[in-house]
Amino acid sequence: MSSRRRAYSLGVAIDWFFFVFAGAAALWLAYLSFTETFRVGWWGVPFFIAFWVLLAYLVLPRLHRILTTVYVPDYFIGRTRTSDGLLGDPVNLAFLGTGEQIQAAMRAAGWTPADPVTLGSSWRIITSTLTRRSYDEAPVSPLFLFGRQQDFAYQQEVDGNPAQRHHVRFWRCPDGWLLPGGRRVDWLAAGTFDTSVGLSLFTLQVTHRIDADTDVERDHIVKTVTDADPRVAVDVIADFATGYHARNGGGDSIRTDGDLPIVDVRALPAPPADPEDVTA
Repeated sequence: MSSRRRAYSLGVAIDWFFFVFAGAAALWLAYLSFTETFRVGWWGVPFFIAFWVLLAYLVLPRLHRILTTVYVPDYFIGRTRTSDGLLGDPVNLAFLGTGEQIQAAMRAAGWTPADPVTLGSSWRIITSTLTRRSYDEAPVSPLFLFGRQQDFAYQQEVDGNPAQRHHVRFWRCPDGWLLPGGRRVDWLAAGTFDTSVGLSLFTLQVTHRIDADTDVERDHIVKTVTDADPRVAVDVIADFATGYHARNGGGDSIRTDGDLPIVDVRALPAPPADPEDVTA
């Protein structure tokens, strides 16, 4: 038993060494790129762009992963996490029903499934944002809950402008998992409204900025689904979480009253499974 403990501790120590070393190496590489910017005149512009790319997409994410591994709780606290480990959008909806029933309810309410994040879809959202062309199926960035990214996501574009959209991500709850307080639900979701495209306050990456009042988006999602089909029932856990003001992983302000609507779509018929959809 003791030898296994020593081996485990040694493995963890080695893993942490390379984890931190990679972060320090990335930071040093960014520093060198930054200092070289001032030595080459106008040729410093490419160096500055390289510095920003290194800082935003390598150094800061690596540092955040190191720090959040230490101080961010690895259990459910009503918040999602970004791929860098930062606390993301609040979990502000719960659902009862299958994945097929939820997706049928969302489509009936006028929502569009978001494309998966690929090189092609990422390039398309960049060009559509710059040219202000509609992209109804634009992908959403991955957020993590239960240690995995969303199972699927839906959105509503506003006035054909890809920079502004309603969107909501869904996660299937693990088997036997209960909400704090003992309530059982099948799915959790996080809905927010994108207001524009900008830079993340914490990583300097290009990202969508969200509206601070996440309760408005939560209530919009519930209203669209219940208006589309009267068989959808809603029960609200009042004060599920303490009302708070905070920031998400992009540095945007968020505020919520802490209520958690539970949307019950079990009365809806389950449509045939779409092979592109993730179902329960």
